[in-house]
Amino acid sequence: MLYSLDIRRSEDVEDAIDCFPSEGEDEDVFAYAVRLVRGSFGKRMEIDGLIREHLTGWRPERMVAVDRIAVRLALYEGVVGRLTPVPVAISEAVELAKAFGTDESGKVVNGVLGKLVRALPPVPEPEAHEAGDVSGSDC
Repeated sequence: MLYSLDIRRSEDVEDAIDCFPSEGEDEDVFAYAVRLVRGSFGKRMEIDGLIREHLTGWRPERMVAVDRIAVRLALYEGVVGRLTPVPVAISEAVELAKAFGTDESGKVVNGVLGKLVRALPPVPEPEAHEAGDVSGSDC
C-alpha cells in the first residue's frame, strides 16, 4: 500500500487501502497494517524531516522507493507512533528491504536507521497494551 502511494503521488490513502487484496487476511493483522499505512503516510513529512535533520547527505527523495518506505515505516512504528520497540521496527524494516529492494537495500536501511536512531533522544518503549493494539488510531 505504501509503495503504491509512493509511486502514485496523486493516489489517496483510502484508495490504496481499498485496492489491497485483503480477502483471507487475518482481520487484526490487516487492521494493524492499515494503521501503519495511515500513520506512516500521514507523518511522512515529519519522518523525512528527521532524516534530513539528523543524517548528513541522506535525502529521502534520493533513496530507492522500497528503502525509503521501509525507513519511514520503521521510524513511524518505532519512534513517532511508538507502536513497537525500536530494535524490532528496525529489524522488520531491514527484512522488508531485503525481500523487496535491491541487493544493497538491507544494508542501506540498517545503516540509515542505525545512524538516525543513535542521533535521536532515547525513545520510551511502548506500553505492553500499545504494541500491536489496533483498537485506537493515532494516525
